[in-house]
Order: sequence, then C-alpha cells, then structure tokens
Amino acid sequence: MKPSLCHLAPLRAEIVSTAQRAYHSGLMAGTSGNLSCYDPESGCMAITPSGMDYSVMTPEDIVLMQLDGTVLDGGKPSSEWKMHAEIYNNLPEVRAVVHTHSPNATAYAVLRREIPCVLVEMLLFLGGSIEVAEYAAQGSAAVGTNCLPILCRKPACLLANHGVVTTGATLEQAYTNSVYVEDSAKIVRLAMSTGSPIPAIIDEEGSKPYHD
Repeated sequence: MKPSLCHLAPLRAEIVSTAQRAYHSGLMAGTSGNLSCYDPESGCMAITPSGMDYSVMTPEDIVLMQLDGTVLDGGKPSSEWKMHAEIYNNLPEVRAVVHTHSPNATAYAVLRREIPCVLVEMLLFLGGSIEVAEYAAQGSAAVGTNCLPILCRKPACLLANHGVVTTGATLEQAYTNSVYVEDSAKIVRLAMSTGSPIPAIIDEEGSKPYHD
C-alpha cells in the first residue's frame, strides 16, 4: 500500500468486520452485496472486492480506488463500484454505503413495492417508508443514479429486482440502517400475512390511511 494511503488501514479493517457481521446476520448470502467508505481527504473509496467469500476476507483484500475507477491498491473491486461512486459524487454528506440482498427487503424490491412506514423506528432511522428506485442493469452507474432522488431525502432505498442500499455518515450508521430496513420488511410481511390490512402509516404529520 502506498504510504499516502496508510491512514486508510483502520477503515479497511472496519469494512471487513462489518461485512462479516452482515454476512453472519443473513443480510448477504454467498458473495452477494458490497460495502464501501469514502475518504474525502484522499479522494479514495475503500470497497469490498469482487466475488470473495466474506468469511476469508482480510483488510488487505479491500480495494482502494478513486471514484473514476482507478485502482490504487488491491485487486478487482466489487462489480457495483459505479453505484457507490455515483452516490459519493452526488451526496457529499455520505461517507459509507452498504448494499445488501437481505431476503425480506429484497422480496419487496422484486415486487417493486414500497415498504410502508408502520414503525416509529422507520421514521427515526430511515426517514419514513422505504421507497423503490427504478431498475437499472447490475453493475451500471445508473443503479446509483436511480437511487439519488430517494437517497438525497432518506438514508435507504430498495433497488428494483435487486436488493437494498443504505447510506450513513459512518459505516456503523449505514450498517445499522440496513438492519432496520430488513427488520421493518420482516415485520410488515408478518403483519400482512395475518390477512388483515395495515390500518395506518406513520409519517412526519402523524398517521394516514394505508391503501393496499
């Protein structure tokens, strides 16, 4: 690693530990999903590598690269690096991005269906309902571009037919948001499975009727 990038070593280690937490928590399966952090001081993005088993991933495997795709240290970055770069380029307050394929939330993404805001935690941590970004081909910059209208207002969104993306000022915050997204999706799914409609949605103005 170049001496000028040595200060990113702790960030690489944090990405690995967080990725392994997400993997063991069931937010990602196999080699799916990806995590990154952005260091504005160096203009460097640290991101998980492509196609690597999280259980054997080490800090040295985390790829350091510029937002234009230039790799500074490491091997092949995640195939979704362009999505991460688009978010960092357009949302300067974001310092970390977590992309998961958590099953309950991804089921809503497959249906292209918004997860309604039915929990106070969703309002406090996720800004309300979890909206769906328009579909774009996996690995394209458009995946990130399509997220921007939502992520400029909220720290989480669903990717149509794909998964979930959450952001934060820190990696811990972005990861926590991904946990709340999956938990919310699971609770809504279980509530809907009773056969009863959800009576109300929580929003900044109180409650409003929910229409299926």
